[in-house]
Order: sequence, then C-alpha cells, then structure tokens
Amino acid sequence: MRMVMGRSGHGMAAMLMVIVLGAVAPVRAADEESDLRARALKLNDITGDDVIRGQLLTLLDDMPGTKKLVSAAAKMVTGMDQPFNINATYILATAARAAKDVESSEKFYRLQAEQAKKVDNSQKMVNAYASLSDLFLENKKYAECEKVSQEILEVLGDRAPLVFCERVALAMVRQGHFDEATKFAKGIISRTKGRWRAKGILGLVQREAGQSEEAAKTYEDILEAVKKEKGIKADELKEYTHRYRYILSGVYMDLDNVEKAAEHLKKLLEDDPDNPTFNNDLGYIWADHDMNLDEAEKMIRKALDEDRKQRRKDDPDIKPEDDKDNAAYLDSLAWVLFRKKKPKEALPFLEQAVKEEEGKHIEIFDHLAQIHLALGDKAKAIEAWKKGLEVAGQTKREQQRKQDVEKKLKDNQ
Repeated sequence: MRMVMGRSGHGMAAMLMVIVLGAVAPVRAADEESDLRARALKLNDITGDDVIRGQLLTLLDDMPGTKKLVSAAAKMVTGMDQPFNINATYILATAARAAKDVESSEKFYRLQAEQAKKVDNSQKMVNAYASLSDLFLENKKYAECEKVSQEILEVLGDRAPLVFCERVALAMVRQGHFDEATKFAKGIISRTKGRWRAKGILGLVQREAGQSEEAAKTYEDILEAVKKEKGIKADELKEYTHRYRYILSGVYMDLDNVEKAAEHLKKLLEDDPDNPTFNNDLGYIWADHDMNLDEAEKMIRKALDEDRKQRRKDDPDIKPEDDKDNAAYLDSLAWVLFRKKKPKEALPFLEQAVKEEEGKHIEIFDHLAQIHLALGDKAKAIEAWKKGLEVAGQTKREQQRKQDVEKKLKDNQ
C-alpha cells in the first residue's frame, strides 16, 4: 500500500513540476526578449568611431549572444518605422553580417543608407551601399549586388565612387553577362575620357571573362599610365603600382606565363620582402610548375609566419579559435609538399584549409582529391572532387577547372 501511495505521490510531484516549469519558461523567454530589446536600444547611445569599433569587437567576441541580439533588433523594425539611429543600424548591420545573418544585415544596411540620405550624408550613404554590395558579393547574390550598385550610381551620379561601377561590372560577369559587362566597362572609359582607373574595370571584365591576353594588355597599359600620371604622390604611386603588378602576376598565370608572372612578383618583393601574399604567390607558382621547390616551400612557410605575426599584431588578444591560418596559404604549402612527393605531410594542411569558408574553392578541393588519390584513397578523392564541383563559380577560369575535375571524376569512377 505504501508503494502505491509512494508512486502516486511521486507522480503528483512530477505533474506539479511540469505545470510550474510550463508557467515559468514563457516568463523567462519574455524577460530575455525584453533584455535583448533594451540592449539593442542602448546602441543608439554609442558615438565616435573608436567606441563603435569597440562595441563591434565586444559583439564579435560573443557570437551566440550577438545572434540573439540581432534577431531581437530585427523584429523591432517595421519598414522605416523603427527605433534605431544611424550608428545603431551600422553596428547591427555589421554584427549581423559577421553572424552570417544575411537577411538582417541587408535590412540594417538599407536602413543606414536611407538614414544617410535623409541627413544628406553622402559618405555614410556610400559606406552603407559599399557594405551592402560587399554582403551580396560574398554571398554570391550577384543580381542584388548589381542592383544596389546601380542604385547608388543613380543617386550620386558623377559624384559616385568608381568602385560602384566596378561592382556593377563584376556582378554582371559573375552572372555570365560578359558582353553586357564589356559594353558597360567601355561606356565608363568613354565617359571618363580613357582614364586609367576606368580602364581597370575593363581589365577586370576581360580577366573574369577568360580573355587573358586582352586583360594583360589592358593592365600593362594601366601600369604605364600610372607611372606617367602627373601630380601623383609617392605613396599613391607605390600603392597603384603594387596593385596592378599584383593583378598582372595573376593574369600571366592565367596565361601560364610563369616567367612574366614571377617577374612582377619579384619586383613586388623587392619593395616589400616580408609581404605574405607576395611570398605565397611566388612560392605557389613555382610549386604548381614543379620549379624551385625548396625555395618555394621556404617562401610559403614565410608567408604563413608573416601572416600570423600580422594577425597577432592587429589583435594581441586574439582567441586561439580565431587565430586561423589563411586557407590559400595552407593550400600552397600542401601543394609544394605534394610536389616534393610528401602527400602524407601535405594532407593535414589541406584538410584544415577546406574547413574554412574561403577554403571551399574548386581548386583547393581538386588539390585535396589529388592528394587522397596519391595516398590510395580513391573514395575520398571522388568525394573531394564532388564538393569542388558544388562550389565552382561562373568565371571562365573556374568553369575550366570544373571541366577538368569532371574529366578526373569520370576517369576515376
């Protein structure tokens, strides 16, 4: 009898607990939502670039909490009837972007742009549209990128920075609209009377469209024009010279002209010997062509070391989980080790690279597949090639790589 009553008593207690918890849970959720809304509204009190930057760093340090904050803030917005000022919308847009909440980020960047229009602040409007177009580019929303870039061009007219013309052309190309992009780029050159900055847009279109010989000529012309530009400051001359030499190194690699690509990179390294990008790229070019492998490995390892130094200098308090090596540099190191007949040593670097978003590239997956194949694991090689096909872009270069990978898949299945 005691046992029966004991069981009945335990059941009643459990039932009461469920009832109590059921009543408390919604209250706690409501309290949390109220707290998040209050925190979001406090962003309106933040002023000054340094304070804004500090707030963003704080938010990025607590990504789970930031996702909740952004979600709560997004619910507070109904069209233009919303409680946030221009600094708050910028903070929320940037935090949402970091949290991969594209919808909320777009919403807040658009609000920031509208707020900038109302107060006639061209710089903040440009910043908002630039961030918005970047958001769309990095999420492969090319039609949206083209549209918002055209919007700011229409609003500002001749006052609009040339970068938005570049975004329009790039978005067109990424959608496969090569002829339209070429016509647009040539129109910009005509309107600017052939200025070299405008020619850079045509070079971009030509390269993305796979017209590498034309792109090389365009960029070589630009490089010469930069050198002859009157009144340009020394630091600007160096910046532009570096930019176009670096682009040319890539264009010549598209043409498989190792000598010309290496020539431009060597000149860049004369000016900036510790630059991680320049070291990595020259090392990779040599590795990819089975040349100077010992020197190539040294350069790529130097690129990784210099990149780590810069990362830790920029953020002395960087967390171990955020202190990640550049995926492209890891791919380069793996590839030179593979060329040196060390696939087992190469594998961990590529496995690390493809974990990162920027490492999910068809060329890197192709390298991973070839290393798996060298190690006798055909199943994993096939899996890597298939993943590469899933992320292949629309540029001529990536489409060519896609064709190569499809042939390798066919040959190994």
